[in-house]
Amino acid sequence: MSPLRYELVFSDDTDSAHDVVIVEPTSSKGPGGHPVYADPTGIIRAEISDQDEVRILASGGHQAPAQHVLARRLTDADPKDPAGPSTSTA
Repeated sequence: MSPLRYELVFSDDTDSAHDVVIVEPTSSKGPGGHPVYADPTGIIRAEISDQDEVRILASGGHQAPAQHVLARRLTDADPKDPAGPSTSTA
């Protein structure tokens, strides 16, 4: 079973800057046969294998694929996930 969402972490060549995007599954499969995940805008599309290997897919012309991307699985109970449920203990 595939995770419901992933957090994609993009870093530059020096690994000093990071951008983070949450992606959810689409109904598509990528060139490697793995599920394709996309952000809400559809601009960021990535094929993610069951081993969490990431292949960024072009969603339009003149795009250069990102080279340094890490996929982190998100679960409903992940406290770092801004879209996940909030829980509090009293």
